[in-house]
Amino acid sequence: MGKKLFVFVLVLGVYLLHQDFWNWKKPDLVFGILPIGLAYHAGYSFLAAITMAILVKVAWPKHLEDVQPDESIQGKTIDRGH
Repeated sequence: MGKKLFVFVLVLGVYLLHQDFWNWKKPDLVFGILPIGLAYHAGYSFLAAITMAILVKVAWPKHLEDVQPDESIQGKTIDRGH
């Protein structure tokens, strides 16, 4: 149950952070050129990528990795019509 709760809270937190209404009307610039909303979403994209990596590590279905080769096609070449 611990992994499921962790994944749920992680995804919910990332989803809630995506709704960045607090940056909509700020005229601030990051590094003097990048609007704050764009900078926020650049950081958010990095967070989303990390979240997906964690989800793959923690919640990926193990049975999808247990694939045995089909013995009926071993050693045969596949005609690809070239």
